Amino acid sequence: MRLGVDVGGTNTDAALLGERGVVASVKTPTTADVGGGIDDAIRKVLATGTNFRDLIEAVVIGTTHFTNAFVERKRLNEVGVIRLCLPAARDLAPMAGWPDELRRRMGSGVHLVPGGYEFDGREIAPFDASAVRHAARSLRAQGLRAVAISSICSPMNSDMERSAAKVVLDEIPEAAITLSSDIGRIGLIERENATIMNAALADLSSQVTRAIREALLGLGIDAPFYLSQNDGTLMQADFAERYPVMTFSSGPTNSMRGAAWLSGVRNGIVVDIGGTTTDVGALVEGYPRESSLPVDIGGVRTNFRMPDVVAIGLGGGSIVTDSHGLRIGPESVGFRLPEKARIFGGDTLTATDIVVAAGHVDIGDRRRVRKLGSAFVDRVLARMNAMVEDVIDTVKTSADDVPVVLVGGGSILVTDDLRGAERIVVPERPGEANAIGAAMAQVGGLVDRVFCYRDTPRSEAVAMATGEATRRVAEAGGDGEAVEIVDFEEVPMAYSGNDSVRIRIKAVSDLRAQRAETAQAMRQDGAPRPRH
Repeated sequence: MRLGVDVGGTNTDAALLGERGVVASVKTPTTADVGGGIDDAIRKVLATGTNFRDLIEAVVIGTTHFTNAFVERKRLNEVGVIRLCLPAARDLAPMAGWPDELRRRMGSGVHLVPGGYEFDGREIAPFDASAVRHAARSLRAQGLRAVAISSICSPMNSDMERSAAKVVLDEIPEAAITLSSDIGRIGLIERENATIMNAALADLSSQVTRAIREALLGLGIDAPFYLSQNDGTLMQADFAERYPVMTFSSGPTNSMRGAAWLSGVRNGIVVDIGGTTTDVGALVEGYPRESSLPVDIGGVRTNFRMPDVVAIGLGGGSIVTDSHGLRIGPESVGFRLPEKARIFGGDTLTATDIVVAAGHVDIGDRRRVRKLGSAFVDRVLARMNAMVEDVIDTVKTSADDVPVVLVGGGSILVTDDLRGAERIVVPERPGEANAIGAAMAQVGGLVDRVFCYRDTPRSEAVAMATGEATRRVAEAGGDGEAVEIVDFEEVPMAYSGNDSVRIRIKAVSDLRAQRAETAQAMRQDGAPRPRH
């Protein structure tokens, strides 16, 4: 049995999955102390049955800790940055374009040293160990232990970054080092940004993983735990501790994976309506479509893998006003919905009040919203439907109608047909799709590298990339003997002039200690029910 927990801005959800599907799930309000919300959710889901605690073989947690820390500029390390690039790229400093206060928060430990590669694999300059050693000693003198190392074109050849890491560890044995070739894609600045962000979270990631481990032991759960990644897969706690940025946007990703699993829809659109926002993304073979563009996080452009999700300010807690024209959100009462909404005795008109007034759901006290005029209620319902339709059109890549899966606690806000939807599916337990998505996740490994077919034959390059993806799956806790390749891209880089090709491979497998059940067996207790 697996236990999945997902922490959202409004709710923290927990779900137990067994051999035949969802055994139990709960939704609890997120607390100001996020760890307290996790503890509360787990206690409540365990209380739904007997002996559940002893049957849990793995725990998967999706958390907003790291995203929030970076966006709020809290609990971040100062970072030493070493870029292998000279004599190139000297006029574009690391962290160029960052918000001023965040750049200052990272400190001044920045060093440019000789090295790096051209697109065709030639060295810009030979690796200079003495220059790296001098930089490392300077960082040590500043008291820095979080170090980000980047090199021009390191996804093509990471040798210089790894050599630099060895030199740094000689000088700073306790250093927490992040290599850009392990984090991002081609594109020095965005890849370097993501590397610095990861290094800045080094201490926090250790604290969070330790706190979760201690909380599970305090609950009597003696099982390995994993964190969900932003590509729909999971990673061991130790691996997550080294790469906390891989958890960014894991919440929407968990919802999409859970929606695909619960509904059986592998290719379509997922609309996840929570208490504050509506997240909409496309499913491709059961996994979220990844963004091909740089993603802005807290004012910083990055290029590591992220789901292609569009969010709007519409949720169950969205505040509805009509004083100067109809307005729905983006302000929300969030996790205070049970005390602020009119149907619960509060004084704030929310989107949930509207659907209760319309008679579409029966929660709270409908008498508290009976004075709302029917014309006004219908107008708000139409506007909410239109908001969802517009964002679906934004995510779609063709004019064809596609299946739409509605999940999230706020899925009750969609009360009519949606333009552009081939059909609407609301699966069982839609409110806990995110926790279910975390619980059923597989282990993943992604390789995004550039090969020169003049130097490395295609068959050998593909085999090398596949082997590296398989190795990464095993390192993250997967079964290296049962790896499945779920995504393969081969893109010629015409501007390089030397037969260079970008190869991108994504591999997945079940957990090493626990082979996952088949999707058919796992859905037996959660068959989808069509809405229209």
